[in-house]
This record gives sequence, structure tokens and C-alpha cells, in this order.
Amino acid sequence: MDERDLRYLRLLSQSFPTIADASAEIINLSAVLSLPKGTEIFASDIHGEHEAFSHLLRNGSGSVRLKIDDAFGDVLTAQEKRDLATLVYYPREKMRLDLPAAPDEDAWVSTAAERLVALCKQASGKYTRSKVRKALPAEFAYVLEELMTENNHAVDRAAYHRAIIDAVIRTGRGQAFVEALCLLVQRLAVDHLHIVGDVYDRGPAPDAIMDTLAGYHCLDIQWGNHDIVWMGASLGQRGCIAHVVRNCARYGNLSILEDAYGINILPLASFAMDAYRDDPCVAFGLKGDPGLTEQQRELNVKIQKAMAIIQFKVEGQLIDENPGFGLDDRKLLHRIDHERGTVEVDGVTYALTDRVFPTVDPADPYRLTPEEEAVMQRLEQAFVGSEKLQRHMRLFLEAGSLYKVCNSNLLFHACVPLNADGSLKEADVFGVRYRGRELYDVLERSVRAAFFSTDAEERRRCRDLLWWLWLSPCSPLFAKSKMATFELYLIAEKEARKEVKNPFYALLDDPEAMAVIFEDFGMDPDASRIICGHVPVKAKDGEDPVKCGGRVLTIDGGFSRAYQPTTGIAGYTLISNSYGFVLAAHEPLESAEAAVERGLDIHSSRRVVERVERRTLVADTDTGAGLKQRVADLEQLLAAYRQGLIPERA
Repeated sequence: MDERDLRYLRLLSQSFPTIADASAEIINLSAVLSLPKGTEIFASDIHGEHEAFSHLLRNGSGSVRLKIDDAFGDVLTAQEKRDLATLVYYPREKMRLDLPAAPDEDAWVSTAAERLVALCKQASGKYTRSKVRKALPAEFAYVLEELMTENNHAVDRAAYHRAIIDAVIRTGRGQAFVEALCLLVQRLAVDHLHIVGDVYDRGPAPDAIMDTLAGYHCLDIQWGNHDIVWMGASLGQRGCIAHVVRNCARYGNLSILEDAYGINILPLASFAMDAYRDDPCVAFGLKGDPGLTEQQRELNVKIQKAMAIIQFKVEGQLIDENPGFGLDDRKLLHRIDHERGTVEVDGVTYALTDRVFPTVDPADPYRLTPEEEAVMQRLEQAFVGSEKLQRHMRLFLEAGSLYKVCNSNLLFHACVPLNADGSLKEADVFGVRYRGRELYDVLERSVRAAFFSTDAEERRRCRDLLWWLWLSPCSPLFAKSKMATFELYLIAEKEARKEVKNPFYALLDDPEAMAVIFEDFGMDPDASRIICGHVPVKAKDGEDPVKCGGRVLTIDGGFSRAYQPTTGIAGYTLISNSYGFVLAAHEPLESAEAAVERGLDIHSSRRVVERVERRTLVADTDTGAGLKQRVADLEQLLAAYRQGLIPERA
């Protein structure tokens, strides 16, 4: 054994100072390796739809109902199972509804507690006692551990368990106990949550989703393009701020800025209502019907147009400042013929759908007016100064990344950019060309540098790169030929608006093209899969989210209400458990209130994507590989103790 190995083992011996300590840890880890792997859930493109997303977390994407069936079989009726499931999902609301009508409140609580304890036992079956113990709520940890301990057939513990529950109720903690049990079931139903991008934009409550994720027990996030633009906005990057504010106005969600993040938009509102006072803003109608009053609708429309024009100006400035980004074709304000009411795009002249541009100087179209400059300065200060927004962006940095490789799954939001022949497409990043995994790695380093670099110039360059990630055709987060915001507002012809997807999407069923990606990421093409989102799957038109014989799973199914008419469903979740992979396609949730009052759940059709011949154990996972290495290290430590190379310490 060389000196370097001995040095490592001496460090390890500080945690395991005796043969007995090292042996006990080997035994514990070896036992863990033999357990079934925990349930993982993958979701993408949540887009601010907190109510539906929260419900899916509460029901474990259907896992809770399955565990109720396993725990109770035919012992409970279908209605009793439905009531129990609703109680697990919404314990406070369900008790508030049912208890006033119960003939005996204590009996109701006692029955609910007994059933929930049985359900907790069922849900905890694949975990070690230690892991379950760590999940127990502190107030009830002791009694729950007693109640969940299997009965000893030599001793009748039923009376003991009843006495515990009776004591909990007698001390006035019955409802709190029931709630704690429900939350424990929710936690045990899902071992790990993967968010494959796009928490933000479109929907009304991305902040509530981020608060939920901040308290989640085991999580990773792959940043989406809509997330990265909010990350840029939080740093004061003007192109990102302009998009974020405009998009909130477009979907009638300005309350996200004001109420959720404390960003004062009054200066912007005053400017928009003044500058576009007599302008009908004909091309800037809202997306969907968010239930605004006519006055609110008018304000959102005018703010949307004001920010769109500011966005086009700011982006033109950014393009000039960063010629290496290769986005010169996105500068279109100077191509407007104000007299004729036309614009030239890609050599074609189109009529404008809106010809009123009171703040655009044809001689210097990308210059902000003094009023626009004042608005942007106030917005920069507000975004950078929002404590809650900064906290949420830190969660992205702590739990997130551009991609993740785990258990033979390659997770990323949009794509690995490809050329038409299936080869990896190169992108220029600050004068150096990268592709594939190397591109992802350098971009992730740049994202983190935008937040943490001590070099002010590097922080500035990397902040601008966040904007590039949002809309560049070479960005692995965008993956389209252009961000056609200008055309979508101001040109009616569909050919001008078309955003052509990267060839990655046309090659999703090509095993050779996918093998190029797997090999570049150091993965086995025959035993790996890609899980991604970004482009909604049109399920209503028969599009299949399972590509390339199951090697690729595209799971953007339309959580966003705005996209549900396109997809025909209300989102996918992918469930990976010890038996294989199941893809769940969800119908819209009517409301949380309806879920409580009428026992409605999200109806989901479940499709087995892959069933394994042998149940997957912890030993078969990446976590298991780490545990095996730990066991091997400890066995070396044991040998060193027994050979006298390292002395035991009492």
C-alpha cells in the first residue's frame, strides 16, 4: 500500500476510528445496496402553473393512489380510498371540510390516523429505518417510529398503538398529527424530483413553484431558456429584463413582478400610458384570457408594447456590443420604412401590422429616449434589489445545472445542437468554438461566472451570454433558427414568423445521431436515454413523446394552459421506479378547491415505457456505485487496522 493510499485511509479513520466502527458501516451500506431504488419523477416546462404542479407533487404523479391500493386492497371502498387520497393531498382543507359534519370528531381523526399510519408503512417499505427516521416530523418522531414499527407476533401491540393515538387526540394534537402523517406520505412517495427546465414565464405563479422547490427534500434542476432569462434579469441584464417584463404583460401576469417580487412597475406604467396614450396597440393583444378588467387589460397591452419597443432597442445595442454573438439579423428597427409602413426581413419586404412608433427615431432607431432610459434604470435597480428574486435565483445555482447525467439518463432542457448530417454543431463562445458536452460545460462555467466572478468585465460579458443563451440559434437552450419576437408582433405573414428547429429534433428517431450525443457525453448508446422538454409534444395530433425506440423521451406535454390547446393534454411526468419507466399524461386539474370538495384528482393515462426483467436495486444506480466505492475504501481501512498499518483509536 503506497503512502498516498495510507494518507487517505488515515483521514477516513477519523470518521471510523475502530474495526467495529468500520465494520458496522460496511454492514449498513451493504444492506442499503440490496434495497429497491427509490421513485424518481421527471417534469419539464411547468411555466408558472403552480396549482397543477403542486397537485402532482402531492399525489406523487399517481404514486399515492397506487400505494393506497397496495396498502388496503379491498378493505376500503372506492369512495373511502378517494377520501383518503384527498386527505393526503390536502390535509388541512379536507379536515376543514369533513370534521364539522363528522358525528364524532375524535373518532374521525383516530380512523384517519390509523389508515395513514398503515399507508406510511407501505410507502416506507423500500427505505432504511434511518432514512425514514430523518423524514419524520420532529414533533411526532418518537410516536411515529413506534407506530410504524412492525408488530411483534409474540406481543400484542395493537392496544399500545391505540393508546398512542388516543393520547395524541386527548392532548389536542390530533389534527396536527394527521397533517404530519399526510406530509410524510407525500415525502415517502417520491425519492427524487428532476425539473427538466422552464419553471418561469406564461403562468401566474413561478414564485410559488420556486418556494415549493426550495423546501423539497431531494431535487435537481436543469435550467431552461425561460429560467436563464430570469437569471439574467436578476443580474440587471437589460435584454433579459426587457423580455421578462414584456412577457409578464403579454400574459397578463404583471402581478408576478409587483406582488411576488416587489418590483415597482409604476414608472413603467406611467410612461407606457403617456407615450402610447392614443395608440390602440393593435398588434399587442394579450395571450389568453387571464381574467383582467378592461382597465387592467389596457394597461397590460400598453406596457407590453412599450417594453417590446424597448426590447428591440436594447437588443440592437447588445448585438453591436457583442459582434461575436452573430445575431446581426435580429436588428430590425432600422429596416422599417416609416413612410410606407413596411419592414424588410431576410430580403423580403412585409407590411407592418402596427405603424405607431412614437419613441423610435428613424435616424437613430436603437437609442432609448430619456424616458425609456429612466424606465430601464429603475427596472435594473428593482430586479437586482429584489431579495426574493435573488433567493430564487440562488436556488437555481445551488440545485441546478445546464445538464445532468444520472443513472444512464442524460437530462437537459432543449437539445444538443446538431448539424443536418447528425454531427455536433459548433458554437462560438468568446472567440473559441465548442460543441456537444464541451459546449455545455463552458456555458455552465460562464453562467456561474456571471454571478460569482471577481472580475467585473468577465461578469459583464457572461451576463450578456445569458441573454445569448436565451435566443441564439447556437444556444442548446433555444435550438431554433431565430427568436421571431419582432415578426410575431409586427408581421402577419407566417413565413416571416417561422422559427425552424435545430436538426436535433428531426433526428430524434435516428439511432446513429443519438449515439453521437451519448458517446460525446461518455455514455453507452445501447443502455442510455435522453430526457428533455422545451418543444411541446402535440399528443392530440398523435405525436409520440417516446422516440428512438425508447432512447429519447420528450416530456413537454403542456403544463402551461396557453399550450394545452396545442398539446391536447396538461403535461407529462415521467416516473422511474424499481420496475422501470412509466410516462403519465395528465388531463387539466379543474382546481384545488374541486379536488378537495369533490375528491377530484388529476386523471392521468399511464404508459409503461420500459419494464426491467429484474427489479432495480440501489446497487444498480449511481448512488449505489458511490456506496460500493465507500465499502471498498472501508474494507481497505479494515485491512490496514488488522495489519497494524493504522492503529485503532478508542
